[in-house]
Amino acid sequence: MGAQAPIFTPWSIPMYAVSDFADFICELDQLKAVKRQITLPCDNYRQENSAEHSWHVALMANMLSEYAAKPIDVTRVIRMILIHDIVEIDAGDMFAFNHQTDHDAQAEKELAAAKRIFGLLPSPLDNEMLELWLEFEAAETADAEFAKAMDRVLPVFQNMKDNGGSWKRHGIAREKIEKRNAHLKSCAPALWDYVMQQLDVAVEKGWLSQ
Repeated sequence: MGAQAPIFTPWSIPMYAVSDFADFICELDQLKAVKRQITLPCDNYRQENSAEHSWHVALMANMLSEYAAKPIDVTRVIRMILIHDIVEIDAGDMFAFNHQTDHDAQAEKELAAAKRIFGLLPSPLDNEMLELWLEFEAAETADAEFAKAMDRVLPVFQNMKDNGGSWKRHGIAREKIEKRNAHLKSCAPALWDYVMQQLDVAVEKGWLSQ
């Protein structure tokens, strides 16, 4: 007789009814329709959407967490990453290299979106998720800094794989990529060194301007 499958026992009695999450869960579907600048060679060069971007960053952060120079809580990092772009359901995606005035306006839209979307959750979970999102945006704690760095470094891998990809299409300069990935210097120096090597290659190949 084979071994009996273990019986799952919850850690605690759930605080909420399943129905309390229904609106929030269904709202998340809309993130799959938000298009980003990255295109996917693996899928006929369609635009990546923000939902798959969040999944990709979260998985990458889990794999690369050993490169963190400061102690981090990987579970919190992944939670931050999974929710960080939910606000784009209302605010849309903003190209990283738009003018600062555009980003200032976007920040206001995203804060309003965060309050509305996380407000679909039962209390006090709504405030907990909002605070976690705000922590990610500020990037001042070790967890948030690493999460933010992972979000910003993924396009380096993707654009290098795609022969310059969105960098080449938009005529991006190397200094802009360095500035955008500056968090890596303190939170993951080995990854910063890797990125610098990759940018050398990108400039040499004409994918980035010097």
